[in-house]
Amino acid sequence: MTFGKTTRYFRELVLKKRPYLRSEWIEKARLGEVVKREVQPDGRVRVWLYIPEEDKFLRVVFLEDGETVHNAFFDRSYSRRRR
Repeated sequence: MTFGKTTRYFRELVLKKRPYLRSEWIEKARLGEVVKREVQPDGRVRVWLYIPEEDKFLRVVFLEDGETVHNAFFDRSYSRRRR
């Protein structure tokens, strides 16, 4: 399974903690198929996308380039109402 450009943190820690992550979900986030996008003060980009088969929202954090994945997880605090 390939995730494209990723940080060492993502490869070595995140994928070990969250083996359920799928590369197609990350690619959708990369392509902009998201419900919300925010730029953090440090320049990193947060996006949320809805994963229907899990009935959850996935938050993906990219580095400033908007392409390199740094983190990804199901965001339990994000709901449809907050969109």
